[in-house]
Amino acid sequence: MRRTPLLAIVAALVLGGVLAQPAAQRADAAPATFVHPGVTVSQGQLDFARGKVNAGAQPWKGAFDQMMASKYADLNRTPKPRATVECGSYSNPNYGCTDEREDAIAAYTDALAWYITRDERYAQKAIALMDAWSATIKDHTNSNAPLQTGWAGSSWPKAAEIIKYTYTGSWPNSGRFATMLRNVYLPEIINGSNSNGNWELSMMEAALGISVFLEDKTSYDKAMAKFRTRTAAFVYLSSDGALPKTVPSQNLDTREKIVNYWQGQSTFVTGLTQETCRDLTHTGYGISAISHVAETSRIQGQDLYGTDVGERLQQALGFQAKYELGTAVPSWLCGGSMHLGLGPITEVGYNAMHNRLGHAMTNTQTLTERNRPAGSNNLFVAWETLTHGDNPS
Repeated sequence: MRRTPLLAIVAALVLGGVLAQPAAQRADAAPATFVHPGVTVSQGQLDFARGKVNAGAQPWKGAFDQMMASKYADLNRTPKPRATVECGSYSNPNYGCTDEREDAIAAYTDALAWYITRDERYAQKAIALMDAWSATIKDHTNSNAPLQTGWAGSSWPKAAEIIKYTYTGSWPNSGRFATMLRNVYLPEIINGSNSNGNWELSMMEAALGISVFLEDKTSYDKAMAKFRTRTAAFVYLSSDGALPKTVPSQNLDTREKIVNYWQGQSTFVTGLTQETCRDLTHTGYGISAISHVAETSRIQGQDLYGTDVGERLQQALGFQAKYELGTAVPSWLCGGSMHLGLGPITEVGYNAMHNRLGHAMTNTQTLTERNRPAGSNNLFVAWETLTHGDNPS
């Protein structure tokens, strides 16, 4: 039977490799060889931060002092692992949710403290925290399990990467820790979520970081594909058309459904996010995860900042920063009222898009510099003035 012209075009694309292009050839695919340490922060960035702190330079010395004075750097910290972490909506019930997230942040904090001070007590503390959880945890349960796993799972590999690849002492249970990430964390997050966008973005941040630590190219590619789709559906650009892009599995096939999903917002402008009219705190979670994935990808040798991911990140930061700084909310936006509280999430994206790529980001710069040193949101973001503030590496 004679092919239709459309089928002929599709066949040509497939045979020509456009649709059948192997993952290894894509700009956002897993690298042929993984770079370590390579989750959100690189060796070069760590060296830059260490040099600035040792020289007493600001804002890095102030950021370091803030970190070292925090509860997360306490060498007397006692880990509180659980076999089952149960987290309901808004962590109610909270059976190990806060303990897990904060022990993971503490492990990352101790890893940073080790690298900058070379005090082995901090490396050993990071190891003790990671070992306690890898010896105990088996599952996450209840309605917030995917998000909880994403939050904690974002911090664990950052800590593990620094310790495994920069600490010359012994970590006998590193294999058990890797097994924990593979068997307890990755299955809970790798298939994504149809909840609000910050969920899936945080989950894919964790999945990507875990994939780097495990050197799992298949999971890396799966997480990246979901991340690209969700980022495009989370931040609106005018080039998207009259309506925002959507995640196909959500079946947002009418304007009414899309407006409802976008918190009732019916006017779409560049930089608006799916959760802007919910509040800027949850919006910040999503923006932060976008910046972390883009930064990890950059360290691994790809350039998401030069794609629509970078454009969406830049525009989302600028749009949200304007209102966080006090610009009056117009009546067409969120009904004229916005819940602020973006959080300490601007350093990574600002450094990449403004300092490295030279894009003007006046509002983001003002907000970033006003909030320095950026601390922790006690969920999955920590010490980014120290690690990424004006960091050219």
